[in-house]
Amino acid sequence: MDERRQMLRHFLAALAYRTQKALRDAPPEFASFRAAPKVRTPHELIRHMDSLMGYARTHLIGGIYRPPELPEFAQAIAHFHEVLEDLARHLETGAPLREIAPEILLQGPFSDAMTHAGQLAMLRRLAGSPVPPENFVLAAISPENLGPNQPLPVSPDKDWPEKP
Repeated sequence: MDERRQMLRHFLAALAYRTQKALRDAPPEFASFRAAPKVRTPHELIRHMDSLMGYARTHLIGGIYRPPELPEFAQAIAHFHEVLEDLARHLETGAPLREIAPEILLQGPFSDAMTHAGQLAMLRRLAGSPVPPENFVLAAISPENLGPNQPLPVSPDKDWPEKP
């Protein structure tokens, strides 16, 4: 696997980690929290992130992708991680990219999904359940772990002003 694909796989691992960090210990009502009219709920954001990763995968396997409408938030989260893992698997096995460069995948659907991981964290704060900060440079992020069971922070901040 070339260096660019390794970097993409690591980015996907960071996406999995940051998504789960934003979702870890969220109250059940967080799934349907709507900060304002026409603002996506966390459940809708996860479905959109699933769509982005499925779209990225089409550049390796062809076809089109439409994420399923799963009624349970936990199901939607699990499905997002399944698509993430499958996308990474295709990158690892060397499936040829179709009419797109790795850098364009990074600047397009990958970065869009990471933006939404940040939105999930912001929505947690707005919903009254802020996510504790940490030093992400030290985070235990591994391209071998793209599932929902992500490790706890290695270097969490002890003091943070928003701490409940």
